Amino acid sequence: MPSSLSIAAFAAPLIQLAAAHGYVSGVTVNGGSWVDGSNPNWYYQPEGTAPDTPGWKALNQDNGFVSPDAYDTNDIACHKSATPGETYITASAGDTLTLYWNTWPDTHHGPVLNYLAECSGECTAATADGLSFTKISEAGLLSGSNPGTWATDTLIANNFTADVIIPGSLAAGNYVLRHEIIALHSAASANGAQSYPQCLNIQVGGSGSTALPAGEPATDFYSSADPGILFSLYTAFTSYTIPGPDVWTA
Repeated sequence: MPSSLSIAAFAAPLIQLAAAHGYVSGVTVNGGSWVDGSNPNWYYQPEGTAPDTPGWKALNQDNGFVSPDAYDTNDIACHKSATPGETYITASAGDTLTLYWNTWPDTHHGPVLNYLAECSGECTAATADGLSFTKISEAGLLSGSNPGTWATDTLIANNFTADVIIPGSLAAGNYVLRHEIIALHSAASANGAQSYPQCLNIQVGGSGSTALPAGEPATDFYSSADPGILFSLYTAFTSYTIPGPDVWTA
């Protein structure tokens, strides 16, 4: 597992492009070996020279986001013009994946959400518009207001990491994990929320027998007027409604 120093060094070129935001640079399973995610800067490498990884590759070289006016496009699934990763993270039902963001700004408070979609065949041949996702976990406002303490603050405090537990009864198969942060610092204005979806291929083993629910396409998750999307972070509030479908509790 790389140290925080090595993660920062890996991220330095992208931070020069945009001194904020981030991407999932790698993953470990149950604290084991490091598996690369997807670095947007690979887009600038000569064709065929970028490494094959489980992370979906997207046109987010500006380290940017998907805005509410694009919620009805496939960009909201796995980021802008995303294409599937070439390999898989290997895990079993019940395992804990630790996702490492290269960085995340402490001003970008908001929820962290996780979804799974089962692939029809190989996820390496999937398309963003062919995935139907089921939400498996979420975290949002933890305490306080204006702006309060959020799931993103926990991510930063934990060395820019977020844990995702694969449902313990999940049937073996090929899945896409959709991991997302929604930054709310500008969400008081229409079209101000910022979604940062990240997708990775996972090959799940084990003896689980529960099928993932049918789910829904990412284009059905949110609308620009949802209370968790149009939200005034820098005012007094007592609660926050995490957007999207309900969490599957199998």
